[in-house]
Amino acid sequence: MSSAAPPAPDAAADQAVRPANRLSLRHWPARLPAALARRRVDLAVTLSFVALAGWLTHGLWPDPGARVLLLNPADQALYEWFLAVDARALLGDFGLLTDRLNAPDGVNMMANTTVIALGVLLAPVTLLLGAPVTFALLAAANLAGTATAWYLLYTRTLRVRPAAAAVGAALCGFGPGIVSQANSHLHMTAQWLVPVIVWLVVRLLRAADPGPAVASATADPGAAVTSATAAPAAPNPAARNGVRPAVAGPDRRRVVGPALGLAAAVSVQVFIGEEVLFLTALTLLVMAVTYAVTDRDLARRALSGFAGGLLLATGTALLVLVWPLWFQFAGPQGVADGMFSPHYFSADLRSWWAVSPLSLLGTDSSARLTTGPAEYNTFLGWPLLLVAAACALWLGRRPLVVACVVATLVMGALSLGPRVVLDGSRTALPGPYALISGLPVVDGALPMRFALPVLPLIGTVLVLALDRALRRGGRARAWVPAAVGAALLPLFPLPLPTAARPAVPEFITAGHWRQCVPPGGVLVPVPLATPREPWPMRWATSADAGFGMPEGFFIGPYGRDGTAAMGTARRPTSVLLDQVWKRGVQPIVGEEQRRQAAQDVDFWGASCMALAVDTRHADSLRGTLEQLYGPSTRIADAWIWRV
Repeated sequence: MSSAAPPAPDAAADQAVRPANRLSLRHWPARLPAALARRRVDLAVTLSFVALAGWLTHGLWPDPGARVLLLNPADQALYEWFLAVDARALLGDFGLLTDRLNAPDGVNMMANTTVIALGVLLAPVTLLLGAPVTFALLAAANLAGTATAWYLLYTRTLRVRPAAAAVGAALCGFGPGIVSQANSHLHMTAQWLVPVIVWLVVRLLRAADPGPAVASATADPGAAVTSATAAPAAPNPAARNGVRPAVAGPDRRRVVGPALGLAAAVSVQVFIGEEVLFLTALTLLVMAVTYAVTDRDLARRALSGFAGGLLLATGTALLVLVWPLWFQFAGPQGVADGMFSPHYFSADLRSWWAVSPLSLLGTDSSARLTTGPAEYNTFLGWPLLLVAAACALWLGRRPLVVACVVATLVMGALSLGPRVVLDGSRTALPGPYALISGLPVVDGALPMRFALPVLPLIGTVLVLALDRALRRGGRARAWVPAAVGAALLPLFPLPLPTAARPAVPEFITAGHWRQCVPPGGVLVPVPLATPREPWPMRWATSADAGFGMPEGFFIGPYGRDGTAAMGTARRPTSVLLDQVWKRGVQPIVGEEQRRQAAQDVDFWGASCMALAVDTRHADSLRGTLEQLYGPSTRIADAWIWRV
């Protein structure tokens, strides 16, 4: 009899797995084609989204540094500057209060839409190729990434056909509102984390729902959850007789994983775009309340576990976010209010059945129904509204469909602002937004942007309708896709208009600026950057934010009583130089102006002033500056004054 004991089951399994793992690692290149073949449909859909995003933004290529989005160039200049400052985190030179603008006070990065997470993630691209390249990449990647994330959510969570999921995801990622926001609003188009947040909320709900006790005896207690695509459940005899079925307690270990994941996703989204997170949270809240009303058994079973998971997620996220959020609202240069009027940024009721000028069948005449080309958020067109309503009625009273319809109505109503506007005229009819206007956080979101969540809400209804039609066959298999296609065709997006942009002076691009200002010092471009004319900020962007600048385009506490305002109060010398730049008339400078000019550069902490030789009215500006600061020095294509 042998004295050697047989290996323990775990050890035997470990010995069996190790060779298999080594084999799989050694032969993974041979297995890669098979893996890709299994996912060929997903890969094809993703590549189609990438191709469409590339086509929509192709005007920025092949030279992003020489091209600009024609419909919103000012915000593009701002976001490229944000990306340049964010990239300095890779150099160990980054803080939530930056001194690279609005010298000497600086700018609160949390109080501005600085897309910190994206800027840091793509910092190597920015430092190697420049912020315009990073901007162009994000403009396309946000569209494709958002659509792909919704596609994966639909196919993995709702278990729908890929064709149905692709149609709904395309509306989510390339609908009129998000394509319109692609005109330089990177913080609004970066919505690829929203489906992740929704997925984690669904996982949390499934983990919190123990299911009936009978089912839990034979199945995973966390797997039972009402499915939007499942057939209606058979009536429960106990429930029919007024007796509630027994339920098992939630598996709290299963709640922890989704809760921590949700905390992580929310934390990252704060550093991408807080407005998108706020709109997502509000939409999910409306859907959750609707779900609780329509499916009371699910609400009763999952309430305690779901609420506990949300508390865990909130508490964990606050550990990460408490300092940045305090800094945003109460820190240096922080603001605690919104600066945009909800009356001005309200959606026109008529715009809901209009078609965006950036869509295939849109016309320029409808542009008057909104504040600008970056805010075509409600332009869905009457065909899509009618088809979406018909699909919702056809799908019946499924909880997910009802929740999507209610959330669509609520968010659409809130987009109308405090007073309903119809065809450009403000009526006396109050809008639902008046009920929440002035609340903390709410006033930081533009009312018309409350319409953006309507895209995925309607997209979800279309996905469910298409999937049902494809599964059932018959007439529905032909009529539903035809109706959806006819409704979406007018909304097919067109490429974003672009134009050439002026070149940055060689004085900056060749690094000559270092001859008059040390790294991190303050250079004063002439004229100075303003919210309306932020173009000199491109100098700092081209130099990877290697120097600071006075004034500029940002949000800071310069309104009445420290409220939020765009930009800061201008110094007298800045105003004088701006007038010369606009009018071309060289003033007679006296001793008082010279004394004020000296005080202003001292206030800014400036090392030198710089004027590009090809600036408009450059001769008048140069003459004015020489009266203020003495003779100039020519370096490359700029005149400088060391002050």
